[in-house]
Amino acid sequence: MPHYERILITGAAGRLGSQLRKGLVPLAKTIRLAGREPFGDLAPHEEEAVFDLADMEATIAATKDCDAIVHFGGAPLECEWQTILDSSIRGSYHIYEGARKHGVKRVVYASSVHAIGYHEIEAHIGVDAPVRPDSLYGVSKNFVESLSRLYWDKFGIETVCLRIFSSFPEPADRRMLWSYLSFADCVRLVEASLTAPRVGHTISFGISDNKLKMIDNSGADHLGFIPQDSAEPFRAAVEAKTPVLDPTKPSVKYLGGWFCELGHPDDKPA
Repeated sequence: MPHYERILITGAAGRLGSQLRKGLVPLAKTIRLAGREPFGDLAPHEEEAVFDLADMEATIAATKDCDAIVHFGGAPLECEWQTILDSSIRGSYHIYEGARKHGVKRVVYASSVHAIGYHEIEAHIGVDAPVRPDSLYGVSKNFVESLSRLYWDKFGIETVCLRIFSSFPEPADRRMLWSYLSFADCVRLVEASLTAPRVGHTISFGISDNKLKMIDNSGADHLGFIPQDSAEPFRAAVEAKTPVLDPTKPSVKYLGGWFCELGHPDDKPA
């Protein structure tokens, strides 16, 4: 039997949202797909909600009759402050207000490694390490993690914040040989977050079972997530086509990778 009557997926047209659209089908009788453009053909179990997260009224309306939200919408990368403010910060507040007003039981939020990107790799941090964002994008993730903590403590809405590292079809560079999260493992992680008996407010890293383990995810073991994939099958090909990394560069020293070498996104090129 499905765990939920209706799951709302924000960012359902995105790289990961489109995977979740398919992968979460067994968990709900109905999946409501949220995006800024119509989705076209819908399966019998699907319905759509077309709106902008910055629109509070429309966002709250989209949460009605949902008992779980998989919130993967918002700015996908570092970008101008106004976009991050409207889509990721205001938009996430609108999602949580919708959850509060409509009695949503659980939220799974796509946080990011960039919430803790300035921790050095050799620190081998756990999920309870202090936040160290590497970008305005990372700051927006910290905001929503704190917001979700408030909504658990004050309003009893459970949230799992998934600090996703590098989720792509396959590793594209040497950094991803340790930061890789396969699409299938991403779906497994969200599924575990939706089906664990109790999560309260949980932070989990999103990473596959790679040989090199730069972080400690044992603080989220209660989710029951067991990654099945690894970057190892791709290692030889990646190492053959990419140069050895300079260990003194910020993009290599810190968990956040190349985000740690970005300037302010609102600065105009010289």
